[in-house]
Amino acid sequence: MNKNYKKIEFQLGGTIEEAVKELLKYKEKGILACGEFNGTILYSDTITMDGAYKEITGKTKAEFDKMKQESYERYDKEKREHEENIPSLTSKWQQKGREILTEDKWEYWDRIVPIRLNDLYRGMELGACLDIIKILNNNGTLDEAKEIIDSQGRSGTSFGLVCAMVREFCDRGQEFVEYVR
Repeated sequence: MNKNYKKIEFQLGGTIEEAVKELLKYKEKGILACGEFNGTILYSDTITMDGAYKEITGKTKAEFDKMKQESYERYDKEKREHEENIPSLTSKWQQKGREILTEDKWEYWDRIVPIRLNDLYRGMELGACLDIIKILNNNGTLDEAKEIIDSQGRSGTSFGLVCAMVREFCDRGQEFVEYVR
């Protein structure tokens, strides 16, 4: 950063638009100011909305907004389609549970499936835990089961959810959870 510029901090979690407006306030006052936004230094004397967006995202503001809107519409469509398919997905996952889980787990599995299908992850953890339980129920090693969860690329929350489900639906689940943590 150039020493002739007043260094400013943008609001944590703020938008590009907010950062540009902040710099434009300095420009209107004739004050040279700069600030870092996501690793990009923006300067009050050269800032434009499209210029900032281009530098940070590679797109103009209009292109970025269009991309964001299209992404939202895709997500909304996928979510609606998923919700419409929940009855058939429920049957599918309940049947898969019967193929892998021991019979004493079926009733609880049947109650959990629609709940998991309606959550943030849209049921992705159903298959993830069944993949692990299948190995454990067929006398697979803890290392083999650990390879599966490691290959799934779970974040902290989804990792915890899959582990909780394996613990609940597999007789070796507690042993597995202790091993992977």
